[in-house]
Amino acid sequence: MDRKSGLKSIMKKNGAADKQGNRGGAKKNLKFVGVNGGYETTSSEEESSGEEKEEAEEVDSSEPEEMQEDQGKEEEQEEEAGESQGQGEDTATGEMAQGAGPQAGETEGQGDPQDPESSQALLEEQPEAGETIDKDFMEACHYIKDRMAEVATPDKEMRHILTVLYQEWFRVSSQKDSLADTVTLYLREVGIATPTLLRYIVNLADGNGNTALHYSVSHSNFPVVKLLLDTGLCEVDTQNKAGYTAVMLASLTAADGSDDMEVALQLLRQGDVNARASQAGQTALMLAVSHGRTAMVRLLLSCQADLNIQDKDGSTALICACEHSHVEIARILLESDHCDTSLTDKDGQSALSVAVAASHSDLVDLLKTHSDSTTQASNLSSTTTSATIITTTTASLL
Repeated sequence: MDRKSGLKSIMKKNGAADKQGNRGGAKKNLKFVGVNGGYETTSSEEESSGEEKEEAEEVDSSEPEEMQEDQGKEEEQEEEAGESQGQGEDTATGEMAQGAGPQAGETEGQGDPQDPESSQALLEEQPEAGETIDKDFMEACHYIKDRMAEVATPDKEMRHILTVLYQEWFRVSSQKDSLADTVTLYLREVGIATPTLLRYIVNLADGNGNTALHYSVSHSNFPVVKLLLDTGLCEVDTQNKAGYTAVMLASLTAADGSDDMEVALQLLRQGDVNARASQAGQTALMLAVSHGRTAMVRLLLSCQADLNIQDKDGSTALICACEHSHVEIARILLESDHCDTSLTDKDGQSALSVAVAASHSDLVDLLKTHSDSTTQASNLSSTTTSATIITTTTASLL
């Protein structure tokens, strides 16, 4: 496709494409609320004017910065029409980092050719009758595929093309109600028409550093999560601007049923379960513990999550359980042979002293009982070892 004709074709329809950009629902943004707050999704339209709107512009979006003004005008019109459709979810913790993070168009491996075997099954799947792919999206793919070197430092023309690509991909893949069949159709068409672009599309990151995997996990949209993982192209350990990976977000989901848990397990096995968030240094296990996700705690432990990693405050998973009074989770952690109850945070507080200070009597009893049983087991082991040494020595003398 000729550069100018391709651009003209896309830009001629750009106004209509922008209006259709939210046809699947309001564009969702991930927003962090406080160090121990929730990780929730909100629609762009929910952001009010004044300070709240200024903050939203600061952390949003899936479009290049120069395109924010037009999007903002559209959002204001939608606000007046009463079309706000946001829905919050409690799926992670931490403050929004303001430092550098992966941006759309800067994803690692963006120019790498696709592994021809990694997504063969995806390419062989046939779309359902009546399903179609957005024409402007595919024209944008054709325009970009031979100009990847320009993506990192796009000119005005490239920014317009990228806007079309980003808006449509995140509309299709990253909404709460996104459908795996539709995402499959888009990935299949990209894989056939512009195969070298498939890895780039799968790992596109928006202005907050969130990829489609971040969004689908945060929405507990496990069919889409599985689809992305099954491509074999997903960069699972990508951190968003707040330093959270998809594994960390998964630790906070309430997976329903065996199918969802199986996909969650697939994600945990592909990712680094012991990665630490860049801000507070918390691991997926600490997040799951703090939010009382018992099933996820068990799943993480089955994937060799380290119980004794300490965050930047020196807290461990067990200390987190005591801080939040999660008795059952504390019991699960203590049942592991690797749980070190002697570790202390930066204030010199152990899990037991934290429980005592908070007057969590059930936790205090649990920790003391565990300490007593550990001491008895240790004494028994020492006695047995001593007896063995004496018997061996006596036998050698005789």
